[in-house]
Amino acid sequence: MSIHHHHGHHHQPTYNRAFVIGIILNMGFVIVEAVFGFLTNSLALTADAGHNLSDVLGLVLAWGASWLIRRRPTKRYTYGLRRSSILAAFLNACLLLVAMGAIALEAIERLGSPKPIAGCTIITVALVGIVINGITAGMFISGKEQDLNIKAAFLHMVADALVSFGVVLAGVAIMVTNWLWFDPVISLIIVVVILVGTWKLLTQSLDLVLDAVPQGIDLLAVRTYLAELPGVVAVHDLHIWAMSTTESALTAHLVMLTGNPGDAFLSRIAMDLHDKFSIEHTTIQIETGNFLLPCTQKNCCD
Repeated sequence: MSIHHHHGHHHQPTYNRAFVIGIILNMGFVIVEAVFGFLTNSLALTADAGHNLSDVLGLVLAWGASWLIRRRPTKRYTYGLRRSSILAAFLNACLLLVAMGAIALEAIERLGSPKPIAGCTIITVALVGIVINGITAGMFISGKEQDLNIKAAFLHMVADALVSFGVVLAGVAIMVTNWLWFDPVISLIIVVVILVGTWKLLTQSLDLVLDAVPQGIDLLAVRTYLAELPGVVAVHDLHIWAMSTTESALTAHLVMLTGNPGDAFLSRIAMDLHDKFSIEHTTIQIETGNFLLPCTQKNCCD
């Protein structure tokens, strides 16, 4: 016998307003940075504009995913489109890696032949960037611990603010020393800073794409909890995976020689898994056969 439990969710904020404001502010800033980067011949500004453009696309992806996960299940997509949030986070990370690779190549080329730039203009534009990115990051801070999509948006905006601060440093350094190589060097530092943050996002999202146990859930602790339930003599086919960036699911077979103890027992399991391990969807199958051979299919037991 098997039973499925799904806990109702607390109301999840949509962050629609934050996405709209963030996209508009950052898109406007991208245009300003690109124009002044071209006029002043600053790779640091151009690099930051490219990064901000990738963040705008990332915000669009995350916003689209946050809308898709609320779509109702259909006959074809019986879980709905929840996993779109995982794909959005993964694509966001890949997009950043590609953009940073292109910027790094250009910076390395400029190290051999630095070009003059207007330090005062760079400082002014970058200061605006610090304000814009700081405001945008603040709008996502409340959801960064619950949703990988929101966390990605928050981290990108914080990184942008720090990157803009780095651009300010480059402008000041060039004005004081007239060392033109500061511009490509700062650009490379920007790339490294972004790659460090992006790598964690990439690995987290890739884990979810590959149905790894979500971070924060201890598989051994879950198995121990199930194995110690009254009447359970074996636990097998235990699987835990992410349905979206905010929801986890579990399936497990419990061998109970005395038979199924009833719906109240199964409901208690679902509630405990939700409260202790933040697992929303639970499917438990009770078996009463030979606990040494609980499955008839080859290699189905773990």
